Amino acid sequence: MKKMFSFIPPLSLILSAFLLTMSFAASPSTIMMKPYRGKLPLSIITIIICSFAFLALLYTERLSFLSSNSILKSKSCARRGAVVKAKDKTAEENIENPEIDDRFEFDPEECNIANGKWAFNRSIKPLYTDRSCPYIDRQFSCVKNGRLDTDYRHWEWQPEDCNLPRFNPELALKKLQGKRLLFAGDSLQRNQWESFVCMVEWMIPPEKKSMKRGKVHSVFKAKEYNATIEFYWAPFLVESNTDINVLETKKRVIKVDSVAKRVKHWAGADILAFNTYVWWMSGLRVKALWGSFKNGEEGYVELDTPVAYKVGLKTWANWIDSTINPNKTRVFFTTMSPIHTRSEDWGKEDGLKCFNETKPVKKKKFWGSGSDKKMMSVVAGVIKKMKVPVAVLNVTQLSEYRIDAHSSIYTETGGRLLNDEEKADPGRHADCIHWCLPGVPDTWNQIFLAHL
Repeated sequence: MKKMFSFIPPLSLILSAFLLTMSFAASPSTIMMKPYRGKLPLSIITIIICSFAFLALLYTERLSFLSSNSILKSKSCARRGAVVKAKDKTAEENIENPEIDDRFEFDPEECNIANGKWAFNRSIKPLYTDRSCPYIDRQFSCVKNGRLDTDYRHWEWQPEDCNLPRFNPELALKKLQGKRLLFAGDSLQRNQWESFVCMVEWMIPPEKKSMKRGKVHSVFKAKEYNATIEFYWAPFLVESNTDINVLETKKRVIKVDSVAKRVKHWAGADILAFNTYVWWMSGLRVKALWGSFKNGEEGYVELDTPVAYKVGLKTWANWIDSTINPNKTRVFFTTMSPIHTRSEDWGKEDGLKCFNETKPVKKKKFWGSGSDKKMMSVVAGVIKKMKVPVAVLNVTQLSEYRIDAHSSIYTETGGRLLNDEEKADPGRHADCIHWCLPGVPDTWNQIFLAHL
């Protein structure tokens, strides 16, 4: 391009060429003679006309090159193999920016949400804090309980092959208009429920919302939207003798064949979101009971944990298939939330569980010892055989990386905050199961709303 441009002569050079042409057109004898008063010879006229045409053509070409965008714009040439149509601004911009985001819009059928990375973005601010939302348990109120670092709030999950839309509280409330959303499960499900409530409640005036907390069943009402966001405590989903009054592990008996006492609270919900995992992980075997608790612990059998888990999930699945109308009710299941109690899993031999961790694990496909793949495959197997469609919120892999976002020592135990002595012993007292709010469960709800 530079060579072509330098070939085009300036106007002064063109005029000089013209005068030179004219001088050659006239013979020496003609120059020495007096001015010719008659008609010019045909050959001289032809030379003059051709000279003018040639010079006009050169000048026109010069102007067209000067007005060309390809010269005046100081843009680099396209990458090798790139084809750009003229006047195609979009293609031109893409060539200038090598970091092209070619991910497609979120589609739960197409997007593998488990494949991705956590990207730090200081500009990302949570929709609430543990001081602004009055519905967060002290167990999850890390900053309020003394945590000083807040970087864990500014990580964004970015799937590899799709764009995960941001959580839109206004959209969420519109989706819930006139509906019941019920979360049922263990304390991790309560973690997610409180996150969801806090992500939408700040948009509702105080007089148009209410919260009724119960030991088993809690209900948040958005009166203006005629909607409820509820939580039902059912750590095994099926019944057990330790639901209300928590017993030590060796005394727990799980009634793996019944959800009868629970379903009257679940029935009628428009959206059901379930989970169960961590309470099953108390040992390699659990005590399972068929029939009634009236005979105390008599009649139970000990089963390998994955076996008992499968039996319990089948009981839950049978109720869903026999009762739920998929045209009226949508059903979701949240996969297991990772437990980060072994710092050796992420290469920190001298670590104290998740204590003092401030960044996610960077190793791709990291999988710690606190997530049992056998149990996860049980969930997949049971749901696959169900008649009623169940949307699986696969949060396990993305949560595996977040060793930095647990409650750790900024939590409570036995209804009170950890004292200084307990905080000084994170090996015994750090909570590496539950999550700070705001935090990772907000991302779970981001995925949940994208499914809705």
